[in-house]
Amino acid sequence: MRHPIHWLLFYGVVLFMLGTPAHGEAKQGQITLEQQTIFHSGESGYYCFRIPALVVSAKGVVLAFAEARKINCEDDDNIDLAVKRSLDNGKTWGPLQVLQDDGTKSVNQPTPILDRQTGILWLVFCKNNQAVFVMNSQDDGVTWNDPVEITRQVVDPTWKYIGAGPGHAIQLRSGRLLISAWGDTSPGEASWPRPKWGKISFSFTFFSDDHGVTWKRGRPMYENLTDEGMAVEATDGRVYMALRALRHVKNKRAYAWSEDGGYSWSQIQHDDTLPDSHCQGSIVRFTSRGKQGKNRILFANPASETDRVRMTIRMSEDDGKTWPVSKVLYEGSSAYSDLAIATDQTILCLYEADDYTQLRLARFNLEWLTSVAKP
Repeated sequence: MRHPIHWLLFYGVVLFMLGTPAHGEAKQGQITLEQQTIFHSGESGYYCFRIPALVVSAKGVVLAFAEARKINCEDDDNIDLAVKRSLDNGKTWGPLQVLQDDGTKSVNQPTPILDRQTGILWLVFCKNNQAVFVMNSQDDGVTWNDPVEITRQVVDPTWKYIGAGPGHAIQLRSGRLLISAWGDTSPGEASWPRPKWGKISFSFTFFSDDHGVTWKRGRPMYENLTDEGMAVEATDGRVYMALRALRHVKNKRAYAWSEDGGYSWSQIQHDDTLPDSHCQGSIVRFTSRGKQGKNRILFANPASETDRVRMTIRMSEDDGKTWPVSKVLYEGSSAYSDLAIATDQTILCLYEADDYTQLRLARFNLEWLTSVAKP
């Protein structure tokens, strides 16, 4: 054999590479937490970015959506819809792309969803919180079709305002695309800007059973107790919705159950173990017993009864009945969030931080969430 030392060195390098994690990948059992800013105030000339939403495509591309607010960061600002894409489970990100810009209108409430059966990505959004649209992508978010208005299908004409999501929606095992939403019937004429909302609000859902061709409205929760919500399918097929309680109600997280695929809901209850400062929260299924050995659901919100601070991640293994695992992700100013699971089982949390000056992405694993902080 010629040059035997060279061959030995070559095989040694190959074996080393095969046995070494790629750059940025954690070894099994290693505690991992990484955070980075994805959108920040002033970027591309926008005053601020709010209302985060995440979705992972059928091919594993991660998309991060946000409201790009131009003038003053208010809900009735001139708002565009922006997105960034990641091809490596959220480690690095492509440039900002503006998906929707309708002049001075507020294009808001980004609510993405993956149809696992077709591979199509859907994005639900609103304009001036009075009209609802859907658009879709068949190439992992590289291009999108023109929006289609579905307001008449999903909004009662007596309602004054409407908001999809915000944050990701879900597909049930039946194939139903289920969108959490809120409505408002406050007294007075509907106006924009300076909306006259917040006196009478409620939560509801709308859905599609034909892969986005048509949409239907579910039965609203008219109790005037909650507005923004996010759903997750339980192991028994019921749907659990985590709900934001209104300001005149308890400073605790609210919830309701559906036994008919999200069409109608139980009486709204409050979870006294989940403090809440009347802020949106996010929920996602992490693992299922049949695939990963345990049923795990994750929940994120600013866990304070007084201020939007202490972004906290919780985990339940009994479909949201209890939340025994809890860990603070960020102690400081934090508000809206969205959760997603990357294809390598990395947990992603995109959240508003530091007085709405940035949308920060946290990437962490189960080991970080369940580890005990050293004294």
